[in-house]
Amino acid sequence: MSNFTVSGSPHIQGDESTKKIMYGVVIAMIPTVLFSIYFFGIDAIRVFLLAIVASLFFEWAIQKYLIKGPLSINDGSALVTAILLALNLPSNLPGWMVIIGALVAIGMAKMSFGGLGKNVFNPALVARVFLLVSFPVEMTSWPKPKPITEGLADVITGPTPLGIVKEGLGANKTMSELTPELPTYTQGLMGNMGGSMGEVSALALILGGIYMLWKKIITWHIPVSMLLTVAIFSGIFWGIDPEHYADPVFHMLTGGMLLGAIFMATDMVTSPMTKEGQLVFGFGVGLLTILIRMWGAYPEGVSFAILIMNAAVPLINMGFKPRRFGAKPGVALNN
Repeated sequence: MSNFTVSGSPHIQGDESTKKIMYGVVIAMIPTVLFSIYFFGIDAIRVFLLAIVASLFFEWAIQKYLIKGPLSINDGSALVTAILLALNLPSNLPGWMVIIGALVAIGMAKMSFGGLGKNVFNPALVARVFLLVSFPVEMTSWPKPKPITEGLADVITGPTPLGIVKEGLGANKTMSELTPELPTYTQGLMGNMGGSMGEVSALALILGGIYMLWKKIITWHIPVSMLLTVAIFSGIFWGIDPEHYADPVFHMLTGGMLLGAIFMATDMVTSPMTKEGQLVFGFGVGLLTILIRMWGAYPEGVSFAILIMNAAVPLINMGFKPRRFGAKPGVALNN
């Protein structure tokens, strides 16, 4: 009798490979990377290079000297984690903090579970939250974007649009009073607003999402259910009291909403297997994000929402099991 070895997820039918998928994600992130470099210049390049070199080194060192298994730094997964980590950081973050973030992402959130396909939580988000809790001042000092065409200048920091709204509403200001301080929809679409390097351009993120949908790297279920949930719930409260709640478009274009919906929540290792499960997952992420944004201590909630729902994925998979190979429609794996 032959013995079969089943590797960790992702499991995909077809001629796709993990390496091909990972480098497809890298290609999809290129517009966002270029926009971040355009707006944050040398600092952005520094953060990207540090995150990439450190992540590749830590994965190589852990596999070679601790796990002592086959090296996997060429499969692209560490590169994807590194770029996503960098996109979740402010461009002026000290270099040693970037390196710590890479160690947490690769060493704690990925390799401690056994490597690609075995991690429970999105590694880049684990590192981001770790850095946020450990170094809250540095992780919330957001440089204002300044196109490289305007030349070198001193870095000026300021609150993100979500921070302006959170602080303003907390000081009993209305949305009408805060509007002059907020970016326009055009600025949000193009990237002229404060935030992490991956939050600056909604247009670049959308282009990356379209590419991944075209290449069938992701499906529409998680992004659409997440964004639709955010739009519906934020729209309800905005419709009831537009002076104390931001409109749905503002929520879509600011913070890590699109970065999370397109690149983070869709991580095939830490998201549900079935389309029904993915819809539930996206709904949960969207609902938690709005709850945190409106009533939580932090102005942003995407990272926390995705990590919480990552923990719920095993339960979602139990509730929405894929059909057993060769079984009739409606027959789950345990039937």
